[in-house]
Amino acid sequence: MTADDLQVAREFLETLAVAAKTGERDELLPLLTADVAWLIPQTDLHGIDEVREGLTWLTPHDRLEIDFEMDEMTDLGEGRIVSDVREIYSMKENGEFAYARDRRIELTIREGKIARYEMRIVG
Repeated sequence: MTADDLQVAREFLETLAVAAKTGERDELLPLLTADVAWLIPQTDLHGIDEVREGLTWLTPHDRLEIDFEMDEMTDLGEGRIVSDVREIYSMKENGEFAYARDRRIELTIREGKIARYEMRIVG
């Protein structure tokens, strides 16, 4: 894993976390290639236009706050980086724990941008 790829992956995941909390997706789009593949359970989006229109799930929840814990990134070679992420949900009104979900995120980086995002449910 090159230091540049690692930095791209970190910046992307940090921006994605902010977008998940705020619903503001505009900062995420410049980090993606024009032909990006965005693969999440039950939804495959191909190309920046489909991603722009299809990321409707990136909206803040009315009653829940989300935080993320991310494991170290692992180099899979050829610009591919994987990390396990734990999504932790708490109640907005009082901060009490609601639930947590585990995800595995695999990124493919090409020319300093995310060319493929794949998120899998792992727990």
